[in-house]
This record gives sequence, C-alpha cells and structure tokens, in this order.
Amino acid sequence: MAQASLKPGVVTGADYLTLVKACKDGKYALPAVNVVSTGTINAVMEAAAKNRADVIIQLSNGGAEFYAGKGCPDSFQAKVLGAVSAARHVHLLAAQYGVCVVLHTDHANKKLIPWVEAMLDHGEAFYKETGKPLFSSHMLDLSEEDINFNLSECARLLRRMNKMGMSIEIELGVTGGEEDGVGSDDIDNAKLYTQPEDVLKAYEALLPLGHFSIAASFGNVHGVYKPGNVKLRPDILKNSQDLVQKTHKTAANPLDLVFHGGSGSEKDKIAESLNYGIFKMNIDTDTQFAFSEAVGKFVEANPKAFKYQIDPDDGTPYKKLYDPRKWLRLGEEGIVTRLNEAYADLRSAGKSLSACAGDKAKCA
Repeated sequence: MAQASLKPGVVTGADYLTLVKACKDGKYALPAVNVVSTGTINAVMEAAAKNRADVIIQLSNGGAEFYAGKGCPDSFQAKVLGAVSAARHVHLLAAQYGVCVVLHTDHANKKLIPWVEAMLDHGEAFYKETGKPLFSSHMLDLSEEDINFNLSECARLLRRMNKMGMSIEIELGVTGGEEDGVGSDDIDNAKLYTQPEDVLKAYEALLPLGHFSIAASFGNVHGVYKPGNVKLRPDILKNSQDLVQKTHKTAANPLDLVFHGGSGSEKDKIAESLNYGIFKMNIDTDTQFAFSEAVGKFVEANPKAFKYQIDPDDGTPYKKLYDPRKWLRLGEEGIVTRLNEAYADLRSAGKSLSACAGDKAKCA
C-alpha cells in the first residue's frame, strides 16, 4: 500500500492522525524534542530535513517562559506567550524545511491547568483566524493525582481541544526524575510502572471524546542516571495493549503510546517498545548536553576569545570567535548530530510523510 503523503508544515487534525498511524503501522517513532529558543527549534527542523523524517517539537512551561525571556515581568504570561510565540515561529518556517512537524506542549501538572487553558484561548483565536489549531496537542500530566480526577480533567479539556481537531496526551503512572518540577527521584517505585487496568479505564473514558495518547510509565525517568538505576519494562506497554484489545475486541495495539524519558535509555529497550504502539519518544536531556558539549569544546579551544576582544599580546581581534552566531551555531549542530542518532534508534529516518521530503522542488 502506498505511503500517505502530507503537505509539509505543522500537522493537526486528520493529518496528525495519519502521521500517528503511519508510525505505528511502520513500527517506528518520532523524536519529541524540548526546545527553548528559535535556535533550538531551527536545529530540530534541520535535523528532520537532513534525515528526511518528521518530528515533534514541544515546550515545557519552563521552556516556554525562557523563550519569552526570563526578564518578562509576568511569569505566567511568559509561559503562555512564549509557547504561543514559539508555535507561530514553527508555523511560519516548518514548510520551508520540507517536513511535517507536530507541535506539542509537555508536562502540565495540576497547578499548570490554567497554563493549558490560556494556550487554548490563543489556540481558539488562531483556529478562528486560520481554520487550524495553533498546537497539534497538549499534555496534561495529572499522574500524581487520583486517577478519577486525572481522567475527568483530561476529559474536560479534550472536549474543548477536539472541537479544533487537537489531541491530548495524558500520563498514567509517574515518570521519575525531574523536569520543571514534575516527578521526583525518591518516588515510590511501584508508581513507575503503569497498571494496565488504569490504561483500560482511560481508554474507555476518553475514546468517545476525541483523540488521545498515553504516556504509560514502564520504569522510565527524566534525565540520565547511572547504569542499572533505570529498569525499563516495555512488557508493561504490551500488557496494556493486550488488555484493551481483548476487552474491546480491537485490532492489535489500539493505544497510541508515548515513551517519556528517552534520554540515556537502552537501545534494545527502545527497539522493543516500538513493537507495542509507541509513536513518540521524548528526548531533552541528551539534546541539552549535545548543545552544551559543542559550545564547551569551542570555548576550551579558544579561551582568549572569551576573555578579550583583542589579544593583549599580539593584537589579534577575536570578533569572529566570540560572535554568538559562531558558537550558537555549533550548539545547533550538536543537536542535529544527536538527533541523527535518535532517528536511527527510532527507525524513522527516511520515512517523512511530507510530499517534498528530501526534494524541496516537489513543493515549489
């Protein structure tokens, strides 16, 4: 069967569902990369184009606030407007890179429900203006709350999102580690493994309301830890899929699943999870380090350029070295290199659904 073909740019609604289905049918996944600036966004789109692959660009509330500027006097508005500004940046440029981009916001716990609601206000205005939502999806992470509250709030917001063709991502079980205040290192270990019965309950509650994906915890954590500290169990994903399939007589892998805490994960566990309906893997810590490592090496190689504008001994001008465009670009290239590896791990290189992936002339 011929592969579906989509217009390059931000994908929402039916196009988003087509992209998710292609990932699951092909047993590959897209990297979901947390961004904090125009430069990191551009690096992610560059990596997608170079790999002839599609990508998920996402912002945490902290990343959105940084995008707006830490000097912005209203922290809440910075979180909202930073996300909105970043989304508009992607809408403007994504098609130029010739790939399909999913726009998403990451972990929003109970105290951040107003953040999601405020972004939906902007999304509804954008929808009225353009006929498409500002974001493809938002995440509501109420995994630390009672499951009934978790699902009722997700259902409430999904009803609102569905009117614009948006999806919601929910979390069941708590992803350990630390990301913008979500999760903790000393969490009860049992909570790191989602119960299939809870997944079934979520499926039954949300399926009638619109599209949803589930970040099911199978021992994954935010960040990178010592070998042996993280014990991934992809069989949790299989058990959840099997229970829903058996109970509701569905086709195989009825759930659209998300792999959180992908940085530092064992490659064989990543490969195994792709068999169980994973279409998205979050990667943040590794791309942060890739950016910083590249910049750090340059600073170490050119120490005088970061102390003097002109060499005090021989008068050499250092402008071409300390110019931010020089070292920020190296950081961007570091992200691209790390994402090359991620695309290989996730088997998504060369599989863009964009009609012009790898050949912009097709979309000229």
